[in-house]
Amino acid sequence: MVSENLDNTARIDPVRLGNNSHFQFKCHPGVSCFTQCCRGIDIILTPYDIIQLKTRLELDSGEFLAIYTEPHLLEKTDMPMVTLKKLDDEQDSCPFVREEGCLVYEQRPTACRYYPLGVASLQHKEGADDEGFFFFVHEPHCKGFEEACDWTVAEWRQDQGVDVRDAVNAEWTDLLVRKRSFPSNIKLTEQAKRMFFMVSYDIDKFRSFVFESSFLKRMPVAEETLQQLKTDDVALLKFGLNWFKEVLYKQKDPQQQAVGSSL
Repeated sequence: MVSENLDNTARIDPVRLGNNSHFQFKCHPGVSCFTQCCRGIDIILTPYDIIQLKTRLELDSGEFLAIYTEPHLLEKTDMPMVTLKKLDDEQDSCPFVREEGCLVYEQRPTACRYYPLGVASLQHKEGADDEGFFFFVHEPHCKGFEEACDWTVAEWRQDQGVDVRDAVNAEWTDLLVRKRSFPSNIKLTEQAKRMFFMVSYDIDKFRSFVFESSFLKRMPVAEETLQQLKTDDVALLKFGLNWFKEVLYKQKDPQQQAVGSSL
């Protein structure tokens, strides 16, 4: 999950939390602030968020992006990203929130699952800092901290399913971290940005690119892998991100089947 704060209204406590840090929090319809955290906020979507949401809404990725998202560039990386498009109402609400709760709760985005935690480290790969770097997003209206329900950060991540989502998004977050290490004068070409956007967010368009262009003629892929990529969005996402990383950073993944020399 990416933590690039686009909303300047939330007060963020800079205290570092690790997986074993304890906190008290519970959100439910009985708290007076219920659904307020779903309004007036920019919700960054990860690649897996989009796969989950577009499947839930029975849309292809291009349709979902056009209807529900807005494109941006991450300030520190100059990499494309998307946020949920807010409703044109007085509260700038999430398009899926209602007074009674979230319409897509089972497929809610990673940022919503993490709340009231934020993530200051993008590293979710094996061998990274096991403690992580998390912090509280203290919004003045939130009463969830007054509820008597104790968690560790690790327990919260597991309960909310973000540990699974972080694993799926690991190659994507790794790409962003690596791009941050580039000197500021080194920029991605517009073509590279478009390719990163397609691989990361427009998964159905990327599938068409793989199977309907000359991609497979230039970059042979094992037949067993091909069959999986035809129907498995998560497998295609991981394949595409590994391919993009290999091309962009010239670092070949030993398990990667397709090899590219340029975008």
